[in-house]
Amino acid sequence: MTPHPDPSRYDVEALRERVRHHRDGRVDDSIPALAGADPGLCGIALALPDGTVRVSTEADVTVSVQSAVKPFLFALALLDTEGEALDRVGIEPTGESFDAILLESGTGRPPNPMVNAGAIVTASLVTGAGPEERMDRIAAGLSAFAGRELDVDDDVAHDEHLLGDRNHALAHLLRAEGQLRASADDAVAVYARACATLVDAETLAVMGATLAGGGVNPRTGARVVPERVARDVVSVMATCGMYDGSGRWMRAVGVPAKSSVSGGVVLAARGRLGAAVVSPPLDEQGTSVRGRLASEALSDELHLHAFAR
Repeated sequence: MTPHPDPSRYDVEALRERVRHHRDGRVDDSIPALAGADPGLCGIALALPDGTVRVSTEADVTVSVQSAVKPFLFALALLDTEGEALDRVGIEPTGESFDAILLESGTGRPPNPMVNAGAIVTASLVTGAGPEERMDRIAAGLSAFAGRELDVDDDVAHDEHLLGDRNHALAHLLRAEGQLRASADDAVAVYARACATLVDAETLAVMGATLAGGGVNPRTGARVVPERVARDVVSVMATCGMYDGSGRWMRAVGVPAKSSVSGGVVLAARGRLGAAVVSPPLDEQGTSVRGRLASEALSDELHLHAFAR
């Protein structure tokens, strides 16, 4: 078996230079804050089990986390419901886009927690007597994954809530199926605020490393979630995290990951490292073009592919 290269020596700046000149893809324009993103932004980070973080230029530029929050919402829901979230949300891939109007036949459950319908439910399952308490709990939980206090972009949260017609439709459908206990408006408000959490590549890499390390934050040493929760989350990231491109991702990259329309990609290589790329131009699956290229290179050069020798 080929020895694993040492990621603590990996040149993330050189990787950035190799991928940042690609001009394919387009910036998401579903809300004004996303439409105004810098298409040239490209930040890359690796977070290792000993707490070491290797970063490139622009790894400290913040964006709203958007859909990359979904694995962490799932983790918090599993933790706060002692596993009941697995009864409320499926774990099967859909082959459909992230906002597809699609629920499980016979149960009315969302198909998995990585699509919008599933994330609306998992956000609603986090402990709290009402939306404000759930928002606070989510903010604290995401900060624990990051190892530092995270801020929220209130303008993004407002636009996500106000302009999220499809999410409101999903929430009303979930209510009609008996799968959402909060009101549709409250559920979307909580999810929208979670998506508006501000992160950068370095922060996302640490969050990914916390999952990759079995739920222990490599920087703080704090256990954020039990090992079993981290295992369940990473497993669903592997099968569902890249939506209708999940199969192609696992063949090419072989590392559980989650994408976002703000251009973030977070990876969790179990027992090895967390990694992240932030670069806004997206491909047809809604994945950062440079994020995909960088992830393929990391997988190949650091021998991260789960099914390669």
